[in-house]
Amino acid sequence: MLTTRYVQGSPNWADLATPDIEGAKSFYGGVLGWDHVSAGPEYGGYGMFQLNGKTVAGAMQLPAEQAPPSWTLYLQTSDADATATAVKDNGGTVVNEPMSVKDLGRMTMCADPAGADFATWQPGTNSGLEAVDGPGSLCWAELTTPDKDAATGFYGSVFGWETSTTPMPGGGGEYTMVHPAGKGPDGMFAGIVPSEADPTPDTTGPNWLLYFGTADCDAAVASSDRLGGTTVQEPTDIEGVGRFAVVNDPYGARLAFMQGFAQDA
Repeated sequence: MLTTRYVQGSPNWADLATPDIEGAKSFYGGVLGWDHVSAGPEYGGYGMFQLNGKTVAGAMQLPAEQAPPSWTLYLQTSDADATATAVKDNGGTVVNEPMSVKDLGRMTMCADPAGADFATWQPGTNSGLEAVDGPGSLCWAELTTPDKDAATGFYGSVFGWETSTTPMPGGGGEYTMVHPAGKGPDGMFAGIVPSEADPTPDTTGPNWLLYFGTADCDAAVASSDRLGGTTVQEPTDIEGVGRFAVVNDPYGARLAFMQGFAQDA
C-alpha cells in the first residue's frame, strides 16, 4: 500500500500538466473535492491540489504544444544525479536533467526504455504528498508496457523494486505488482501489465496510469461526465480488490478511480 513514509523508489509526488488550470480546478474540485492553492509567483504558476488541508497532487498550466495534458508519477530518490545516470545506463531517457526547485528538492523528468514518462523527486524541505491511500488521494499506479519483463528489469535496476504476481481476473495471465526493496507485499504500490492486456487500448502508448481513491466509483464517473470528462473504462468490479473506472479529464489527461482498494482493506 502507498504510505507517506517514503523510501527509495516509492511514489512520493504526482502532478498534472493542463492547458487550462482554471478548468482543471473546477473539474477536480467537483469530482474529487480538491481545493487548489498556488505555490506563489516565484514558482511559475505551479500549485497544489489539497484535500482537507493536505496536499494530494501538484498542478501547472502548460501550453498544449509544450506538453500534452497528462498526469506524471514521481518516484523517490536519495540522489537525483545518481538515479539519472542509472536511468541512462539501463536504456531509459533523461528528458530534463536533475534540477533544484529552490530548497524544496531536486526533480528529474525521465522516460523508461519503452517510452513511458515518469519523474524522480529527491526531497529537500518538501518530503512529498501529505496524504495518500484514501478517498481523494493517490492509491495505486499502473504501468502499461509492451515488454513486462524488460520493464521490471529496468525499474528493478534503477530503483531496486521487487515484484510479486497474482492471477489476473478471468484467467487472463498474471498481474505483476511492485514494491520497494525489502518492504514485501504489504508495500505494494503499483502494477505492471502488458500492452495487449490493456482493456482500453488507444494511441497513448506505454504509460503510467494514476489511480485516485473514491468512496463511490460510479458517482465519481457521473461527476466526471457532468463536468466534461470522457469515460474510457466504465466502472468495473475486480474480485477481491474493488471497483475501478478510467476517465479522461476535459483536456485529455487520463486518470483512474478506485473504490474499496487500500482505504477499505
